[in-house]
Amino acid sequence: MRSASRRRCRAGAPECTAVAEYTGLWGWAAVPGARAQDGRCSCGRADCPAPGAHPLDFAPEIPAGATLNEVSAAWAQFPGAAVLLPVGRAFDVLEMAEPAGRRALVRLERMGVPVGPVAATPDGRTHFFVAPGAAAELPQLLYRMGWDDAALDLHGLGPGSHITAPPSDRGGLGPVRWLRTPDPASASGPPPARLLLGTLAYVAHRSPA
Repeated sequence: MRSASRRRCRAGAPECTAVAEYTGLWGWAAVPGARAQDGRCSCGRADCPAPGAHPLDFAPEIPAGATLNEVSAAWAQFPGAAVLLPVGRAFDVLEMAEPAGRRALVRLERMGVPVGPVAATPDGRTHFFVAPGAAAELPQLLYRMGWDDAALDLHGLGPGSHITAPPSDRGGLGPVRWLRTPDPASASGPPPARLLLGTLAYVAHRSPA
């Protein structure tokens, strides 16, 4: 059974292998997602509002803690699916433009600030993984830091959102990539948004629109 499961996972690699890591090592749930090609979504809807960037409605979620066997069996039912992660449980996301995000990441690391996983999308966005609740708290946190009146390209993603995870393609534009890969500490306990937000807001404010 185990060898057959590994063969199924290899047949769906690298997505299947990534899902097994996300669920088994990092404690994240995962959802099979749609893909896009030539502007058309694999969900089949001609009027799809987010081609290749949403969960498949008919695909069940693979829960956090799923084993390799469970992931392999589940993912084999949806060959070619993209890997999507539900936001708002193990983590929220702070999203900003990729050039600004890269500069902010360098500043944070130089300052010794604990940083969680960080991903870059092919449509030019950066996703900073932070502790759950950040999206709801973001307006108040910006207010306390004096950034509430600034026009910032800085947004919070929380419950109800899904992000495409490496190594999957997003929207037919190319793969999502890790700028800072998950590790046991940052994946299971991403930092509070307040530790990063001052730097992210400062860099977003100084970056061209």
